Amino acid sequence: TLTHAVHSGMWGGLVPDALITLSRLIATLHDDAGDVAIEGLGAGPAADVVYPEARLRAESGAAPGIEWIGTGSVVERLWTKPALSITGLDAPKVDGASNTLVPSARAKISLRVAPGDTTANALACLQAHLEQHVPWGATLTTTVVDTGEATRIDATGPAYDAAREAFTEAWDGTAPVDMGVGGSIPFIAEFLEAFPQASVLVTGVEDPDTRAHGANEGLHLAEFEKVVLAEAFLLRNLAR
Repeated sequence: TLTHAVHSGMWGGLVPDALITLSRLIATLHDDAGDVAIEGLGAGPAADVVYPEARLRAESGAAPGIEWIGTGSVVERLWTKPALSITGLDAPKVDGASNTLVPSARAKISLRVAPGDTTANALACLQAHLEQHVPWGATLTTTVVDTGEATRIDATGPAYDAAREAFTEAWDGTAPVDMGVGGSIPFIAEFLEAFPQASVLVTGVEDPDTRAHGANEGLHLAEFEKVVLAEAFLLRNLAR
């Protein structure tokens, strides 16, 4: 918004600072209900799974009294609708900040692509939205850092039957439940594109309190033991 920083007392009220400008632009990315407000993004149906409220609050780490955002069922919002988060922000630190209009600011946007949509479409829709809503004639620069396609797998066939049998045996008779997950692994979509006839199964160890990507990410050893056992049973089943 500025070619250089200037005194906020002298120029405030007339010249927009970059932080307020960026904040207003970020605010347009969701509607009042908390749904992503970018036109043209895809969404898909969710699995017929109930996620109880008490369990959801305990496992998500949501602070007491916090309200959920978005509309639709919980599992739709978590697994099959687009989601957008601000995962980073470059701006002067509060400690030591002066009475200055900030000339530039930068944010990192993470946009989750829903199953059935494509990265190319999602990027185009996001770019169009930002360009249409940037306020006060500010200069907007966007850079694509990483991309990954959403994945939807038809988990039917002998290989998946063998896996379900292995999981059930490892968990002492408790059968697995088909659901969904918002965090995909980009190479899975690439693998499916290269080998469309393959049965793709990616296993991992992540109990509800794993806190993936968090500072205190952990591994439940009892869960790990069962996963190792399940993979051994799976190899046995596939060899039959």
